[in-house]
Amino acid sequence: MKKHIFFVLFFCAYLTNAQQKITLTYTDLTRVEVIKKIEEKSSYRFYYVKDWLKDKTLVSGSFIDKDLSDVLNNLFNGTLVNYYIHTENKVILSLNSVIHTSFPNLVWVDTKEQKETNNNLKSTPIFYSEVAKDKLSNSKIIRIGKESKNSTKKEYTLKGYAKNVTTGELIPNLALIVKNTNLSAVTNENGFYSIKLPIGVNEIEATSLGYTNLKQTIIIYNNGKHNFLLKESSVLLDELIIEAGRDKNVNEAITGVSSIKIQNIKNIPLILGERDILKVATALPGIKKAGEGSAGFNVRGGKEDQNLILLDDAVLYNPSHFFGIFSGINPFTAGDVDIYKGSIPSEFGGRLSSVFNIKTKESDFNEFKGEAAIGPVTSNLALQIPIVKEKASLIVGGRGTYSNWILDLLEDENLKNSSASFYDTNLKYTHKLSDNDKLEVSGYYSNDSFSITSDSLQTYSNRLLSVKWNHKFNEKNSGDLIIANSEYKFNLDFDENSINDFELDYRITETELKLKMKYLANEKHKFEYGVSNKLFNVSPGNIKPKGTQSIVSVFDTPKERGLESALFFSDNFKVNKKLLLNLGFRLSLFTVLGPSSQNVYDPSLPKNESSILEVKDFGNNEVIKTYGGPEIRSSVRYALTPSFSIKAGFDNTYQYIHTLSNNTTASPTDTWRLSSLNIKPQQANQLSFGLFKNINGNEYELSLESYYKTSKNILDYKVGANLLLNQNIESDILQGKGKAYGVEFLVKKNKGRLNGWFGYSYSRSFIQLDSEFGEERVNNGNFFPTNFDKPHDLNIIANYKITRRYSVSANFSYQTGRPVTYPIGSFLLNGEERVLYSDRNKFRIPDYFRLDIGFNVEGNHKIKKPGHGFWNISVYNVLGRNNPYSVFFVTEAGEIKAYKSSIFAFPIPTITYNISF
Repeated sequence: MKKHIFFVLFFCAYLTNAQQKITLTYTDLTRVEVIKKIEEKSSYRFYYVKDWLKDKTLVSGSFIDKDLSDVLNNLFNGTLVNYYIHTENKVILSLNSVIHTSFPNLVWVDTKEQKETNNNLKSTPIFYSEVAKDKLSNSKIIRIGKESKNSTKKEYTLKGYAKNVTTGELIPNLALIVKNTNLSAVTNENGFYSIKLPIGVNEIEATSLGYTNLKQTIIIYNNGKHNFLLKESSVLLDELIIEAGRDKNVNEAITGVSSIKIQNIKNIPLILGERDILKVATALPGIKKAGEGSAGFNVRGGKEDQNLILLDDAVLYNPSHFFGIFSGINPFTAGDVDIYKGSIPSEFGGRLSSVFNIKTKESDFNEFKGEAAIGPVTSNLALQIPIVKEKASLIVGGRGTYSNWILDLLEDENLKNSSASFYDTNLKYTHKLSDNDKLEVSGYYSNDSFSITSDSLQTYSNRLLSVKWNHKFNEKNSGDLIIANSEYKFNLDFDENSINDFELDYRITETELKLKMKYLANEKHKFEYGVSNKLFNVSPGNIKPKGTQSIVSVFDTPKERGLESALFFSDNFKVNKKLLLNLGFRLSLFTVLGPSSQNVYDPSLPKNESSILEVKDFGNNEVIKTYGGPEIRSSVRYALTPSFSIKAGFDNTYQYIHTLSNNTTASPTDTWRLSSLNIKPQQANQLSFGLFKNINGNEYELSLESYYKTSKNILDYKVGANLLLNQNIESDILQGKGKAYGVEFLVKKNKGRLNGWFGYSYSRSFIQLDSEFGEERVNNGNFFPTNFDKPHDLNIIANYKITRRYSVSANFSYQTGRPVTYPIGSFLLNGEERVLYSDRNKFRIPDYFRLDIGFNVEGNHKIKKPGHGFWNISVYNVLGRNNPYSVFFVTEAGEIKAYKSSIFAFPIPTITYNISF
């Protein structure tokens, strides 16, 4: 009886006994000191284990002629200590359990009548023998709660968190299984769980991929809290490329979602040895790039500006470095990314095609850690710094480049003898204010500077800041309050000669306030709801002379302001084991705000300067125009078997912000403009359907998805449009209809020495620009392929582990060539030869394919060593394929000649060394 007194049976005791009256006053004493005072002022003697009262909390009280039970009830309130007052003036304390003086009148027969009798009993004794437990089990006994003498409840709620015992990181999707029952629970994305357990002994096993199983015996007396602390598995796991949680792809209702973990992509051979989470994303079906050197993504037939890229809840407008060759996401600080290309959750809005939700990983709360890499073009460093042990931590990372030498190797003469550099830095501070409150502060800054010609220098930068406060109200209600600010800007510094020198600037900022709530109503309904407001400020461009001799005139394009507001709600409704619904609704509104001057055009004429009827002036914060409407986000999953499901979804979305670019691919100098009196918001409807199957557990994952998307008010441009510094921009743009459809097939192998995936998609993307006016009509008003229409897209990622330290990797990519407009003839006009072009996007550039290979060497697996190293030796474009980036035409000596430009037309070998410490 060193730790606990379970039951003391007093068959000769009185059921009731008279107690001495106590008069006692104490202030700021420990409970042990109060017990000593009682013993001094009365004949009572206390018997207990000192460890039960080791809490140094100070208590106060005042009692005049009171029963001892009144004093003890007050003294032990809020603790796990119970007491029994013996007739011989002995007070026996117990931990958790109540001391019973007799057995309840139990009949150990499992009958309906007996169950009904037992249900009415108060404080039924809990019997458990530590000696009798399975000695081969690693189960640990935990006692929860304080038993009440008068309680008739037969089950209580246990709640808490699952954590990494070493780092303190919360563990989502951890399964808690109660042995010999049908009871179970799964931790949510914040590592929190809540489960109702029958009073008494419960054997619980906690399991999660990557962690050693933990078995614990929980003796529950009342409601209480308990955290499961798990160790990372010491067994070497096979390499996983993409992982979304066991059977998540089959079980969840949302269609068209993929999850990528940064730690599982280090073996994929990519350009110049840089781990790149966004490059890996383009190897998934349905996500494409217009070409090497393109900064944007095309998701399911959508434009580059139709993707919402979030880093810690703040919008990242330009996610690329170095002409689109590198992404702006630091691989050493990035955690996971969820990509929604089908059913977009209702909390996200403002884009038509996809959401890339990227999270910075949480720093270790207990140990200082770091990771560094040295490559041929970039170097990288990330540090995890505990600030307050188990409560506060900071992760900070930075990258820089020394890349100018690589430009001299490029085939494109325009890029030779040029310069380019970039750097980025980001941090995330996490503070666990309490068990119910968590604060996260994130910041990011990136800067690119490049000079393609000797007379100009271009720079662009991203700045992000976000603050998120997570509060758990109770086991069912929790919420996030988020404040985020983003800024993107670029600058063009032209320095050719003194009289034409100028500086050009562009800037967009947005600030968002968002409240997101979660309510776990029951096992069938999980609600999410909230509200968001986002304020945009756009400076579309200004130009000013550089130097005193420049004759360039100062010009400022009028600024734009807008407010995007939304209410959102969703219900993850589990109808039964087979049928799961995810029903979402979003009401979004966009208000165009002054100050501004807006043109009013004659509707019977094409938009140009001559058709302006009037110019309306609006004051500061005056409402110019309001757009918006309801958005439905719905999906359904039906499980044919536990490992095979079918899903369908329907989404409609609004987009109130647009990029202006007449380049074929995304460019750093593309400008973002807001919807206005003359530019309508884009809208899209998408219907999707999919089959999902796991084989042999989740060793193999198979999916077949299809979609059909229609859209309207998609932006395109008139031939020869001037998009920069144009205050009447609506006169140079066109808005039309779009349609896209496709089929996506994915096979993934997650386990074994050979792992990776095979992804193929067939997709088409079209746009229609029709009008009653000829100058606003393209291709006779018929649908024609968009610039990023690439029907066939095939990617194979493979990694073979030779030994625990050595592995080889390969990456193969094939795409249909993108559309292009060719000159098909010439004619004379006023004595001058003019070029006659084909219909827009009638032809295609050559198909794209590329093979990369890599050899990976892990450091030795000694436990005691200063750091763990990892070598990656890879060859990008090992076949030396001359994949065209663009095709263009020039007139030389009266002849039209075609040229193609390639970024990397030769193999690029790379050696990169990574070390973690």
